[in-house]
Amino acid sequence: MAGQVWQTNALGGFMWSANLSRKLRTALQPMTRFRQFADVKEAFGLGKGEQFAWNIYSDVATQGTNLVETDTIPESNFTITQATLTMDEYGNSVPFTKKLDDFSEHPVTEIINKVLKNDARKALDDATFQQFDLTPIRAVGPNATDVTFTTNSVPTGNNGSALLQAHVRLISDELSERDIPTFDGVNYMAIGRPRTFRSFKNELEQVHQYVSEGWHVIMNGEKGRYDGIRFFEQTNIVIQPTTFDTGGNVSDRVYFFGADTVAEAISIPEEIRGKIPTDFGRSKGIAWYANLGYGIVHTAAAQARIIKWDSAA
Repeated sequence: MAGQVWQTNALGGFMWSANLSRKLRTALQPMTRFRQFADVKEAFGLGKGEQFAWNIYSDVATQGTNLVETDTIPESNFTITQATLTMDEYGNSVPFTKKLDDFSEHPVTEIINKVLKNDARKALDDATFQQFDLTPIRAVGPNATDVTFTTNSVPTGNNGSALLQAHVRLISDELSERDIPTFDGVNYMAIGRPRTFRSFKNELEQVHQYVSEGWHVIMNGEKGRYDGIRFFEQTNIVIQPTTFDTGGNVSDRVYFFGADTVAEAISIPEEIRGKIPTDFGRSKGIAWYANLGYGIVHTAAAQARIIKWDSAA
């Protein structure tokens, strides 16, 4: 069987040995961040199909204006578009033998529960990220002071500079100019990898040397606030090579966004399940399982809520 067995050290035998340390240690786990920003959450339960839909209402076609006393009030209308996502099954499992469970000094089920929970967090975080990445608005920094925006999901040229204060200010202005609603009622959000923010953070050391406002950590991975944007680090998604200079690119991707980003629809939330033992109780297993789905809420550039700091290479 594929899974954990007693007869192979790397798959289970090492769970007991002479003078074995009783402290449980697991492999280094990346921090997951994207899923907490799926800000449209719906729980439906079972028996309602696999499709989840939401309506998007436009502004009125003709803006109101001043009236002459004898004029009638003008009439207008608005349009409704609908977007959908499909909920799907997610999961993973680790089978193990009764012999391993009987002979192991470490608690087999506790360890498997822990590694499966880590796996579930990473898998669902990645599913959320895949929807963030569909935003049609891209921003490229050709140099240390300018930003080029495109709205067709295709970045123009390569980043010629690490992300800096000048870029952040221009992106903040773009978020505001597009009337994108703030995520928490006050601030926009940005999420990226630690090295991507390094040059930007170095600049902020002088700006915030004597300023404490805006540096209160509220959400997972939060590092600080600047120009109306709260910044978060994530290490789960490797979006570009860690050297950052492959193909002339000097910065990993960053996602700047407001409210109404990604929808999360849940039929069955993630849960740990035990396998019904087979082979007269000798074959066991534990799995995580979920039935849910993710979808970017606004696909049209005019209504998009996410700007991706991007590069062609």
